[in-house]
Amino acid sequence: MAELANCSSCGKVFVKALRPICNDCNKEVDGKFQIVYDYLRKRENRSASLHEVHKDTEVEIDLIYKFIREGRIHLRDFPNLGYPCEKCEALIREGKLCTDCQNDIRSGLNGLKSQKEFEDRKKSRENQRITTYSSLGDRLKR
Repeated sequence: MAELANCSSCGKVFVKALRPICNDCNKEVDGKFQIVYDYLRKRENRSASLHEVHKDTEVEIDLIYKFIREGRIHLRDFPNLGYPCEKCEALIREGKLCTDCQNDIRSGLNGLKSQKEFEDRKKSRENQRITTYSSLGDRLKR
């Protein structure tokens, strides 16, 4: 169901359906996308870096990142474009994290997994030892 909300860009009240911004701001964003897209379509601009695109089109860098993340700009066609890793801000071309951050997370998870396995083995040995003592105690009572 649609609800009233304030536009996150201009603050104007609008009926929020699919977007967090009003129709006027959406038209402005679409116009900026068209400027970036037209710029990148030119053969001489296909190898432009993000900062060159920003400088030549005067479109905000964060908005260009948004276009890339939304899939409106396909990086396979533009070798020098990328967007920042969500953890370390290094430029990446796919996913949310760079390979270094992914490897850090994996190694941390593997460390936790091996620590848990060690704790489980330790607990298992302790349970076996307790079970052995009670079994012997039960035999002696008879």
